[in-house]
Amino acid sequence: MILFPNSKIQINSLLTRNYLLVTTYMIINQMKTLTKILIRVLYIAIFFLSISIRAEKKDTSKIDNQLKNSSTTTQSGISNSIPNDFTGMTSSAKMLISKITLGWNLGNTLEVPGNETNWGNALTTQTLIDSVKAAGFNAVRLPCAWNSHLSDTANYVINPIWLARIKQVIDYCYENDMYVVLNIHWDGGWLENNCTKAKQEVNNRKQRILWNQIAVYFRNYDEHLLFAGCNEPNVDNETEMSVLLSYEQTFIDAVRATGGRNYYRTLIVQGPSTDIDKTTKYMTIMPVDFSINRLALEVHYYSPFQFCLLDKDANWGKMAYFWGANHHQPAVNGVDRNSTFGEEAFVNERFAKIKTLFVDKGYPVIMGEFGVTRRLSLTGSDLVNHLASRAYYLQYVVRQAKNYGLAPFYWDAGHTGDNGTGLFNRNTGAIEDKQAINALVAGAKKGVYP
Repeated sequence: MILFPNSKIQINSLLTRNYLLVTTYMIINQMKTLTKILIRVLYIAIFFLSISIRAEKKDTSKIDNQLKNSSTTTQSGISNSIPNDFTGMTSSAKMLISKITLGWNLGNTLEVPGNETNWGNALTTQTLIDSVKAAGFNAVRLPCAWNSHLSDTANYVINPIWLARIKQVIDYCYENDMYVVLNIHWDGGWLENNCTKAKQEVNNRKQRILWNQIAVYFRNYDEHLLFAGCNEPNVDNETEMSVLLSYEQTFIDAVRATGGRNYYRTLIVQGPSTDIDKTTKYMTIMPVDFSINRLALEVHYYSPFQFCLLDKDANWGKMAYFWGANHHQPAVNGVDRNSTFGEEAFVNERFAKIKTLFVDKGYPVIMGEFGVTRRLSLTGSDLVNHLASRAYYLQYVVRQAKNYGLAPFYWDAGHTGDNGTGLFNRNTGAIEDKQAINALVAGAKKGVYP
């Protein structure tokens, strides 16, 4: 072979090109191999992802079925849970309770099994609620039965007709820009007479199902509507208190889980027997609520019982007609009828305990019931002095309740005769006890929330 002068350079150039071609080919082959591997990995990943999705759908379906089976609602097509809605719910529980100047109870009207007129009161009307607002009240507590209004007792499904009737009464209050407290009241005693380990599981299930329905039905109402878990749950020891706390936790969880405005709604839990002494003794913790500053406490006050409600003498005590240091009177027919305890200093001491243990720790309180019967069987100066003493009691208790942070709700059972607490004629809305109303309103104006 003959080599020309530049042949060596040409050969080197040729070798370089060949090397680059070979290298490029090898790289391409390696990339093809790598691509095949990546595609296979991707196929495998997609395969396992599809399995996971199918499993998740299966689990979700199972959960949905469980919710449907355990939380049946009366409104077809309405979701048990929707996104939280802050609209119209800007007030904390403390702010909201402080807006209640004076509350009034509808009594047992909506507690009656079957027909709400069966216990002697007329059907509640817009006229009655208008009269209540005009008299100086800006909040209404609606004690309500649900267990006696079920369309399906096995599954605790509330009759839609009853839900609609409760809505109608709530709307009467909303027409007057009033606050409303809606509860599960005595309701045959299924909960409040059974704060026991034996009934805990079944009652918690019932509590959850009922409150799920109530909460979903009234979910679109703004903060003027408050829910209260029960009424006067009977508790006498720590074990029963632990059961009550479970009932109240179930109530809170059931309402919050429905979402919407209910996530921010002010909820009210009850002290044991709603008794101040028992509450300060046994209620050492509150149930958990992840909706911050939206929880309140409820107690009731009928002390001294001999003055407030006792309608005949008993072996443990006799009726008292007169209350207050400056309202004691001579014996009536030879019997001392003055209160022997539970007067002004007692009121202050009891309310101060609630303030220290709850109000000062961020839990506002409603005094959901209080009241004094009128002893209209008395005559002459005895009747005059009794009614003056009663008015003084109402004024003093309301004023001091607000001063210590308790929002007062007067108990009006409707009856306006002897031993009644009624303030209004339930048929016409006319005022039947102006003296008591004046005392209540005066106390509310004098009292100032802390």
